[in-house]
Amino acid sequence: MEIQLQELIDKIKTDGVAVAEQNASKKLADANAEADKIVADAKAEADRIVAQAKEESARFEKASEDAIRQAGRNILIEFRESITKELDTLVKTEVNKAYSKDMLGTLIPTVVEAWVKNTDAEDVGVLLNAKDLKALEQGLQAALKAKLNGGITLKSDDSFEGGFRIVEKDGTAYYDFSADAVADMFATYLNPRIAAILKEATNL
Repeated sequence: MEIQLQELIDKIKTDGVAVAEQNASKKLADANAEADKIVADAKAEADRIVAQAKEESARFEKASEDAIRQAGRNILIEFRESITKELDTLVKTEVNKAYSKDMLGTLIPTVVEAWVKNTDAEDVGVLLNAKDLKALEQGLQAALKAKLNGGITLKSDDSFEGGFRIVEKDGTAYYDFSADAVADMFATYLNPRIAAILKEATNL
């Protein structure tokens, strides 16, 4: 009887230890699995955060570069417009200076003579601003009379500052030698050249 009781006690102990060990092993395995999952999740989250940070950094860098490029373009455009404006003003100023009394007194008869010869016009009018007309009228009348057989009319027109315009009396032909028109012709040629020079400069 004592032997059977001892065997029962030993069996209970053995079974209990086995169950305890089994439970402990399962809990340890579960704990290890949970720990591995936590580590994997943490690593995945860290990778996601790093990837997002890199993406945002790249986006910010591109936005910064685009902003710098746009600012550079704006500066160049403003500079080109400023240069063009200054050039236009300079050209108009210099053309007005070139249209001196002596220059107009020589140029107008020559241009009118060529105009009449090329167009067969008989009645031609020359428009000058009031100031130039007053200063040049007598000399021009004499010079034009010597060069032309037909009639010539000198008229005042204060719609332009300097230079002159040639018109046929019937209004069928008109040519503008005013300071503004000549300056615009120069500017039309010079402005693309200025733009090309500035473009070349930005590529250096």
